Amino acid sequence: MVGSSGSCENCKQDLEVYCPEIIWILKTFGGYSENIVIDEHFAVLIPNSLPLHGAAPLLCAGITVYSPMMYYGLCKPRQHLGVVGLGGLGRVAVKFAKALGMKVTVISTSPSKKNEAVERLGVDSFLVAMGTMDGIINIVSGPYTLLPLINLLKTNGKLIAVGASTEAPEIPYIPLMMGRKLIGGSTTRGMKETQEMVDFAAKHNIIVDIEVIPMNYMNTAMERLAKGDTKYRFVIDVANTLYSSF
Repeated sequence: MVGSSGSCENCKQDLEVYCPEIIWILKTFGGYSENIVIDEHFAVLIPNSLPLHGAAPLLCAGITVYSPMMYYGLCKPRQHLGVVGLGGLGRVAVKFAKALGMKVTVISTSPSKKNEAVERLGVDSFLVAMGTMDGIINIVSGPYTLLPLINLLKTNGKLIAVGASTEAPEIPYIPLMMGRKLIGGSTTRGMKETQEMVDFAAKHNIIVDIEVIPMNYMNTAMERLAKGDTKYRFVIDVANTLYSSF
């Protein structure tokens, strides 16, 4: 985001992303530009310790999982956090949670991701038991069923959706009532928390797992996205594309 009203109630609470007059970079032709001009309020200072290519996706994937963890109180040492889906957002959610001293379980329908989750990202478990988790961050954007996830939560547990699904899942009210459990949602956050997230990432050496590509690979990258042939976030190296033999 590169602009907002600055005067609405959301802006006054550092929640610019919920401003009715929010301006997205996609509408300014700035997304793939060599240069872009924005209001300084919407600029984020990247600490020198963070490589730009690994930090870039934090401004979307990073804040998307960091914000609900902070807002819903799923950020305390020794809490048990479940992460549904080990994609781009899921991996950075695991990294944040481990840096916060949490116990982390990855919930996935892909057994092939177990080794990466346990050995590379250091999650505590891949297979889970019912009623063990303080909270779950659901990254999945496709159709899914809520009941199995709700059953994984402890009493007072929280299931937070950050993946957008076009098919609304059925809400099983009785399991929610019997455990005083909560279903919430979240998107990205305002600039103040985004800077906080970037500083936290720099302090704990957290970057997003990425695949760097030149501009002339864009069409292929889009085809791979459509086919699901991706493992990490694509980052476009505009400068090297323009000024060197990539």
